[in-house]
Amino acid sequence: MVETREFFDAFSANQHQDDQGTAPPRATDPGWAHGIMVNGGRQKIKCKYCHKVILGGGISRLKQHLAGERGNVAPCEEVPEDVKVQIQQHLGFKVLEKLKRQKGLKSSKNSLVPYYQDTEGEADDVQRSPKAVLARGINRKRRGKEIDEGTSYKKKRHKKQLFPTATPIAQASIHNSFASQESMDQADMAVARFMYEAGVPFNAANSYYFQQMADAIAAVGPGYKMPSYHSLRGKLLNRSVQDARGLCEELRRSWEVTGCSVMVDRCTDRTGHTVLNFYVYCPKGTVFLRSTYASEIENSAEALLSLFVSVVQEVGPKNIVNFMTDTAPTYKAAGKLLVDRYKTFFWSACGAHCIDLMLEEIGKRDEVKELLAKAKRITQFIYNNNWVLNLMRKRTGGRDIIQLAITRFASNFLTLQSMASFKDVLHQMFTSAAWMQSTFSKQRSGIEVAEIMVDPTFWSMCDQVLKVSKPLLTVLHLIDCEERPSIGYIYDAMEKAKKSITMAFDDKESDYLPYLKIIDCIWKEEFHSPLHAAAYYLNPTIFYNPSFSTSKVIQKGLLDCIESLEPNLSTQVMITSHINYYEEAVGDFSRPVALRGRESLAPATWWSLYAADYPDLQRLAVRILSQTCSIIRCETSWSMSERVHSKKRNRLEHQRLNDLIFVHYNLRLQKKRSESSKGRSIRGTFDPTCLEAIDADMEDWVEDPIAIEGEDLSWMVVTVPRERSSVSAKVKTVDDCNDSIDEKGSYDSKGIDGNSDL
Repeated sequence: MVETREFFDAFSANQHQDDQGTAPPRATDPGWAHGIMVNGGRQKIKCKYCHKVILGGGISRLKQHLAGERGNVAPCEEVPEDVKVQIQQHLGFKVLEKLKRQKGLKSSKNSLVPYYQDTEGEADDVQRSPKAVLARGINRKRRGKEIDEGTSYKKKRHKKQLFPTATPIAQASIHNSFASQESMDQADMAVARFMYEAGVPFNAANSYYFQQMADAIAAVGPGYKMPSYHSLRGKLLNRSVQDARGLCEELRRSWEVTGCSVMVDRCTDRTGHTVLNFYVYCPKGTVFLRSTYASEIENSAEALLSLFVSVVQEVGPKNIVNFMTDTAPTYKAAGKLLVDRYKTFFWSACGAHCIDLMLEEIGKRDEVKELLAKAKRITQFIYNNNWVLNLMRKRTGGRDIIQLAITRFASNFLTLQSMASFKDVLHQMFTSAAWMQSTFSKQRSGIEVAEIMVDPTFWSMCDQVLKVSKPLLTVLHLIDCEERPSIGYIYDAMEKAKKSITMAFDDKESDYLPYLKIIDCIWKEEFHSPLHAAAYYLNPTIFYNPSFSTSKVIQKGLLDCIESLEPNLSTQVMITSHINYYEEAVGDFSRPVALRGRESLAPATWWSLYAADYPDLQRLAVRILSQTCSIIRCETSWSMSERVHSKKRNRLEHQRLNDLIFVHYNLRLQKKRSESSKGRSIRGTFDPTCLEAIDADMEDWVEDPIAIEGEDLSWMVVTVPRERSSVSAKVKTVDDCNDSIDEKGSYDSKGIDGNSDL
């Protein structure tokens, strides 16, 4: 039986049907608000969030489950963050009180050191305060038995979570209710001064580990000494490297079963040099392999081939199913030479890159180019003046027009789509009394933008272009989603996108044909791969749909995959003879549960469950359907990358920087995977007026081509935009929107969401 992540997920949680009770009478423990007694017993409690039934341990075990404390019970993956923190605080407070009673301590400030505190590196103890060292000594005595006898448990726990995340025993928020506003302001300023002095980018505050770091420090209490320069670049970095390598090894073990996709992400740094980042994808997760400076070799297919061969050997040729690059001529040529050398896997172009090429070519058409130029003029005007920007954000409920996608041209059309969704709001804004009475309505640039806003031709053309871009953006979203491998859906998604475009133009060929020609040309010349056709055929969701239709291209793609991915001739014959059973849905394929699973299960999971009688066909199908068709990227840290690839370097320091890059990317990939598995978007805020938009090649939407006439600009009076996760806010209409903004850009009352920071 083929084992995949989805297969385990399908059977990991047992559904309990016992009669459920409520909290026991007169229960005062806060844990009972989050659990339900089963069969009226205190020792059998069901979690309200993940529905796991906890046997034994009572309410204490449930609270450990909710707080994420490993050991006695598995952590809850569905608990809301605020509930998790509340329970952690409750448990920390109880431990604090217990220790105070046992030790007779007068103060709780230094009584707790979290269990994850480092016990190595005595040199660092010298730098720490005496109180912190004493607290560590007490903690060592308390944990002596655990250190001596719990080695196997620690290894097991380490294996489960290769990048351990600190869960403080007692959080600082226990004391926050007693902290004065002044002390909290001082803490904020201490963080701010550090970031300003060290030149840390503002988006570092979006890091998942930022708040986690603060919680861990607060749990230790006053006297904590931050890790030294040498610790950060020495033992702590080495420990993180080992954790990352452990993760890679865990995923590597699954490559033999599911196969993997090698992804080559080509990017250009701030100095114009080309950097190649190599990633390996499988259904269990993506790992960063290495980063290479390629400016001197990227114009030679042979030189690139040599580099690609070294990566293939590192991953293992038998493990690879798909090798992905972009469509640059030398990379495409090197990819095909690589396939000719090994003949056991396929080269394909990155799906996101190909969709971006389609949107780029569509954007070159005269009517689309003119439309985008007008749209950019609108955003340039709005985002370069605080009064107009505040007025816009007030009417949109704090939402922005500019939107970032995973590629440059996708961002252009996504922003155009966003602008069209705010059509009524923007029209009302530029015809309101507040606008008419402002000085901007008399300026040349303001008059020009207002004329665009009330021009029906502009909005009509906008609607026409979105008929083409929306289906393509839907495909882009599909292939960028990490919830399940996308290769089984891309062929069908492209066919549906083309059909949607045709229908949007009411089947009027003269309107849709120019756009379809662009899409078909890039799909056939750059994007299409035998893997896409075979995955389309082997995806039960699509194959058993009454609308499914096959073709010579699909049949040929399937045969190409059988010959390349299974070199043994007798096995090829076995696969082709068994595929009949899949086509006719006989045997286990016809089970009622298999029929229901066609829609609900990931395709590879479906094959792993219901094709056990045909192991060769099963292995082939799982390996094909477990791949992705688009490169999964991480945000690049250019300052770090430029130091790694600098020609001026010491050999030992260069190895250290490579290790730093290795840890950096794998931490980001781990967090991205964790958020994706929980169905949550990664935490982060974005302001189009900041450098993030410039870094995303959106500078032409926010740059200031003409100085604003006679205006005293100040970023301090600009309303803070909503976070991207808060997109459900209703757009305000002219009737419920009070345009009480003075022309310096300030509101008479608080900004959106009651934001009084401005």
